Amino acid sequence: MFAASADPASLAATTDNSRKKRDRDDNSIVGSDFEPWASKRGEILARYTTTEKLSINLFMGSEKGKAGTAISAMSEKVRTRLEELDDFEEGSQKELLNLTQQDYVNRIEELNQSLKDAWASDQKVKALKIVIQCSKLLSDTSVIQFYPSKFVLITDILDTFGKLVYERIFSMCMDNHSILPDHFSPENVNDTAKETCLNWFFKIASIRELIPRFYVEASILKCNKFLSKTGISECLPRLTCMVRGIGDPLVSVYARAYLCRVGMEVAPHLKESLNKNFFDFLLTFKQIHGDTVQNQLVLQGVELPSYLPLYSPAMDWIFQCISYHAPEALLTEMMERCKKLANNALLLNSVMSAFRAEFIATRSMDFIGMIKECDESGFPKHLLFRSLGLNLALANPPESDRLQILNEAWKVITKLKNPQDYINCAEVWVEYTCKHFTKREVNTVLADVIKHMTPDRAFEDSYPQLQSIIKKVIAHFHDFSVLFSVEKFLPFLDMFQKESVRVEVCKCIMEVFIKHQQEPTKDPVILNALLHICKTMHDSVNALTLEDEKRMLAYLINGFIKMVSFGRDFEQQLSFYVEARSMFSNLEPVLVQLIHSVNRLAMETRKVMKGNHSRKTAAFVRACVAYCFITIPSLVGIFTRLNLYLHSGQVALANQCLSQADAFFKAAISLVPEVPKMINIDGKMRPSESFLLEFLCNFFSTLLIVPDHPEHGVLFLVRELLNVIQDYTWEDNSDEKIRIYTCVLHLLSAMSQETYLYHVDKVDSNDSLYGGDSKFLAENNKLCETVMAQILEHLKTLAKDEALKRQSSLGLSFFNSILAHGDLRSNRLNQLSVNLWHLAQRHGCADTRTMVKTLEYIKKRGKHPDMGHLTELALRLPLQTRT
Repeated sequence: MFAASADPASLAATTDNSRKKRDRDDNSIVGSDFEPWASKRGEILARYTTTEKLSINLFMGSEKGKAGTAISAMSEKVRTRLEELDDFEEGSQKELLNLTQQDYVNRIEELNQSLKDAWASDQKVKALKIVIQCSKLLSDTSVIQFYPSKFVLITDILDTFGKLVYERIFSMCMDNHSILPDHFSPENVNDTAKETCLNWFFKIASIRELIPRFYVEASILKCNKFLSKTGISECLPRLTCMVRGIGDPLVSVYARAYLCRVGMEVAPHLKESLNKNFFDFLLTFKQIHGDTVQNQLVLQGVELPSYLPLYSPAMDWIFQCISYHAPEALLTEMMERCKKLANNALLLNSVMSAFRAEFIATRSMDFIGMIKECDESGFPKHLLFRSLGLNLALANPPESDRLQILNEAWKVITKLKNPQDYINCAEVWVEYTCKHFTKREVNTVLADVIKHMTPDRAFEDSYPQLQSIIKKVIAHFHDFSVLFSVEKFLPFLDMFQKESVRVEVCKCIMEVFIKHQQEPTKDPVILNALLHICKTMHDSVNALTLEDEKRMLAYLINGFIKMVSFGRDFEQQLSFYVEARSMFSNLEPVLVQLIHSVNRLAMETRKVMKGNHSRKTAAFVRACVAYCFITIPSLVGIFTRLNLYLHSGQVALANQCLSQADAFFKAAISLVPEVPKMINIDGKMRPSESFLLEFLCNFFSTLLIVPDHPEHGVLFLVRELLNVIQDYTWEDNSDEKIRIYTCVLHLLSAMSQETYLYHVDKVDSNDSLYGGDSKFLAENNKLCETVMAQILEHLKTLAKDEALKRQSSLGLSFFNSILAHGDLRSNRLNQLSVNLWHLAQRHGCADTRTMVKTLEYIKKRGKHPDMGHLTELALRLPLQTRT
């Protein structure tokens, strides 16, 4: 009635917000150091599987349970529902036989969905029947190996049911849009909600069979909060006692685990009940080795070593709940009780899995003593040593015990015949060895692993464990000179025969090297080992390799190349780069890095010689230049090649290798016609003209200081480049060609100066070679006229309506170039600048603000001495009004 009178939308929103806040509060009851059940769920489902056929009873539903019954009187309704619950009609269940594991999982998921659908359609009795039916499945151990996974699947349904019931009752507590506070008391709950809550508990109490009654009541344990403050604390001990009535020890231990699970969720402070649950379990532990269980195992053909691990998930969870924030005294008492029990290997394993690592580590020798006394038949000792090793990886044992612990553990591990058992255990203890011992002990362990895993190629089934061992070793040995001096490290790598796994291991090693290697190295042990590792990564590249993978491999190999330094032994450094080029020819970024490294080597040589090369260093520098000239053509990226030709030419020029510099620049010029219209940038096709413009501008800046070859004509490189630009096919609506020509004018203007703006040390540029010769200046002027004619011709082609704005912009840009670089005392140039000014404004497309600022600049410059011609020019440059 309350719900019906409230606004549905606001009520739903309020409920949803309160639910989210309440979920956050529930999650904060235990700290982040408590491993939640959800993190264990996937592991259990993956580990406990079966190939045997399974069966399940599906609930078919009945008309009586549906909403809309004609019975109107409340007493009749209640009685009818109780009758429905008590009586599963004939034909309401359907048994499905011979299901595979996946079919079984699918059916359980269908039941979970049916539960939600029934609840959503207000068929609460049907929902309860589904939950009861599912709970009954937990009494069936006919396929015993699958029981832990079955428990996970069924308790998912129970959790859903518990949440639905709690949310339903909580929503009934809303009164006039007010909701219960986060930490409410029973006094805040209205009578309708309490009555509904009691009704649920009475319904559940009427379930005849023990196991479904226990599980369903445990699933709604949290609902006791609506009834009384002590409801949960009174209910937990009763449910604990109920479990004593379950005869099968496996079913019993999982029931206790579920009780611990809901207990930790709703009342983690009530440790006494949880402790009682644990001690009850210890009293019944001997049942596991009783005749009843043994007979059941014989019937199912299950061996004891396969049966006992089925208890581990439940026992580990129980121990984790009990030991969470427990005082040291309680943990010691629990350990002592376990010690007194016979055949206690299973218990001991759960203690080591659940107790705090620090508690286990400080008592390592005690645990080793207990492990030694365990009976090997039921639970293998190597699993116990594995659990101990996992704790010692997290916490340190007393220093005086460390060597003895390793010796005792390895005595057992090395005797294992089964390669899988061996590697699962050795993997854990490798970390302990790396953490507390030197390379000698680590080498011994690696040798033992090789010895066990090589026969019959056993390593092929254990790549994940072997990878884990490598990661643990390199995580503790950041000094690679020490790592590679471990004799068995490289032979250990040879066990990774599968290429994909081998490459992953190599990548891990290189990542650690790049991260932790602080200083450049020339250690031959490191270089040989890492060259071998990098070669392995490089050789894995093929036509199907993804670009991201190639980039990653290139990054790792480049990181190694950058960390190699032979100091002043430049020839040895170059030899290394030559060897690297032959090894890594399939990865373009690596070749690019090598070219840059060799160029840097040449410049370092120049720096050492202070620019004055001896015969030996001059020959060495020419060798570096030749290395780059040979390597660049093998690259695919056209702009990569262009920029490297330019960069390498600059390096050659700086080292007075003039003919080699000319060769680089000619190669760059000859490559320009090959630049495609579109290029791939990060997987997207983009026009190349802007990139070409950027490159050519840089090229022009370099050409200023390049001296002319004595056997060629004046400015032969500039002429060749202009011819290439002229013949290049530009986009129809592109102005990049004119922008390039404008840059050429800047270059030619700079070349006509008596002294150039910049020089390369010990290289005579054209200002020194020609000394302002009139013939040189005449050739320069001819080139300027030719280029200007090309620009003006292009401006004429833009005299169309759709291109007027471009014409205005280019005209003003050309005007500014003449203003900055031209001699405006020349009448022809002066008149041309006036014409360009008028052209920029002719069709009203000019930016008035830019024009005003330009004119102000001219007037300001005109006030300087010898700049009177600019004042006259300013008078000839009118500004058009917007009208």
